[in-house]
Amino acid sequence: MNKNKPKLIIEVAKKTGIALKDIDLYGKYTAKVSLSAIKAERIKNSKYILTTAITPSPFGEGKTLTTIGASMALNKIGKKSSCCIRQPSMGPLLGIKGGGSGGGMSQVIPAEDFNLHMTGDSHAISIAHNLLSSFLDNHLYRGNSLGIDIKRINWKRTIDLNDIALRTIKVGIGLKCKDLPRISGFDITAASEVMAVVSLSKNLSDLKKKLGNIVVGYTKDGRAITAKDLCASGVMAAILKNALRPNLMQTNEYTPCFVHTGPFANISHGNNSILADMLALSYTDYVITESGFGADCGAEKFFNIKCRYSGLTPSAVIIVCTIRGLKIHSKKFEIIPGKKIAGSFYKENINAVLAGCDNLKKQIENIKLFNLPVIVSINKFKTDTEKEIETVREAAKSFGAYSAIKTDFWKSGSEGGIKLAEAILDTTSNKPQFKQLYSSSLPIHKKIETICKKIYGASKVKFATNAMNKIDSLQKTKWSKLPICMVKTHLSLSCDSTLKGVPDDFTVNIKDVVPFCGAGFISVLCSNIKTMPALPKIPRGTKIDITPDGEIKGL
Repeated sequence: MNKNKPKLIIEVAKKTGIALKDIDLYGKYTAKVSLSAIKAERIKNSKYILTTAITPSPFGEGKTLTTIGASMALNKIGKKSSCCIRQPSMGPLLGIKGGGSGGGMSQVIPAEDFNLHMTGDSHAISIAHNLLSSFLDNHLYRGNSLGIDIKRINWKRTIDLNDIALRTIKVGIGLKCKDLPRISGFDITAASEVMAVVSLSKNLSDLKKKLGNIVVGYTKDGRAITAKDLCASGVMAAILKNALRPNLMQTNEYTPCFVHTGPFANISHGNNSILADMLALSYTDYVITESGFGADCGAEKFFNIKCRYSGLTPSAVIIVCTIRGLKIHSKKFEIIPGKKIAGSFYKENINAVLAGCDNLKKQIENIKLFNLPVIVSINKFKTDTEKEIETVREAAKSFGAYSAIKTDFWKSGSEGGIKLAEAILDTTSNKPQFKQLYSSSLPIHKKIETICKKIYGASKVKFATNAMNKIDSLQKTKWSKLPICMVKTHLSLSCDSTLKGVPDDFTVNIKDVVPFCGAGFISVLCSNIKTMPALPKIPRGTKIDITPDGEIKGL
């Protein structure tokens, strides 16, 4: 649908104000930006807006579309704006989800560069991660002088693909030593702690320090063994030197887009890098950044993890919703992936829309816990009726949203979001008194309970004995002050993906707790989330191809 050809990225950089000495070209349309280009004194004067959504539906709500479109619309009305998004993982791209570059008249271009490899950051992260794995197994093979207990090793390998066969593997086959062979496995790169480290680092020194703090396992007496203990953090940082630098691309209306890192929001913190946001804030007055999945997942982690480390203060939040997503949350329709949807689903149904608005209400309440103003963006589809859209608009305002705007970025690009851009100007005219959900000094189990009860709406939190024992041990260490990163399904406010809308009277079962000391958070597992996804029966990658003249199709 988009017919605009990309400009040379040099032109985009020049118009943004980035000096040519601060960029390295990766082809014609992508560039790496130097960290020295960050202007700390300029950042505090820019507006910082987060895009999030209701609890996701199988259709998707259009967060990336809206993030890109809102930045273009702000430029359209004469403001200087940019957007920041994550680079999609190759696994979901080739599996079931498809590309993550937006769509229609609101997307990052060239889409094939964006979706496939780009500047190789994910591969660099995989290599750095796997180098630590190889150092670890080499240490075991050479006599294990650190006394690592192979039953307490928590460091796997990683690859940026969905590969179910790699979930569990045996390494060291054929080697003759007491600690090898051993059972291990692979995670997808987006779930790697190294990905989270790159996302949350503020400079090279910070990166090296965080990498050194990664815990790969423990001795039999419980002493943590780190990447620094294995003398791996220096070389890992060297491998990641260029990957730490954000990437500059452009939208189809030539708005600058900073693309960097891609942690999952149901497993990791689900946000692009601190450095990308800092660069965008250094050169534009309005920065639209995006978090993964619904406001209970990526947005909660944006505030409690990313903002805690960046020191950046959000100005406002856009919550994206769709009529069809709200209908699903009404629980009046059963949508089964791969099966035909009943025609009645697409007919006007005000009662279903109103029932589904309960989920929107809860997500608005979640954002207001952080004392931030909310703008609701109703992403329009051709099957929506004006009466349904007006119903959502009125409901959102009654729930406390500053405003609720119909947007049509897919069809009309920036023109489809002029009213949203104007609402952003109005909403950010006053500086909000942003606050965290919990204090760093709060006991670990209380932080977890606060998230579960206030954000998810749980009535009870139950800790497995193993999880509680780990929490008690962590509470006695300096790690007790780390923020919490919940691992749960993104498809429900609860931990049961089948419960739509706003579930009530449910319990969150805490199954395990793992300190991600390098990234700087405590990972809390309350769902059986696989850190290595599987491909579907017919992978989306089977529909991607290349023509004889080099044009990539199917993205």
